[in-house]
Amino acid sequence: MGKIVLRLDRVMADRKISLNELSEKVGVSNVNLSKIKTGKISAVRFSTLEAICEALDCQPGDILEYDKNLD
Repeated sequence: MGKIVLRLDRVMADRKISLNELSEKVGVSNVNLSKIKTGKISAVRFSTLEAICEALDCQPGDILEYDKNLD
């Protein structure tokens, strides 16, 4: 079975936005955003995902990716 991979770091780099700036726009702590960015989480609230997509002008699929080759 594969896994969901978070690509927030890639989208942030494309948009040239820092973790601090995104944190302010989204209203989520740097620590929690950092965990999302590094994939060290097991769940993301839809409200957080919506706020990130709004701030980065992206779609959830730009941030989340399914990799069937990962265990």
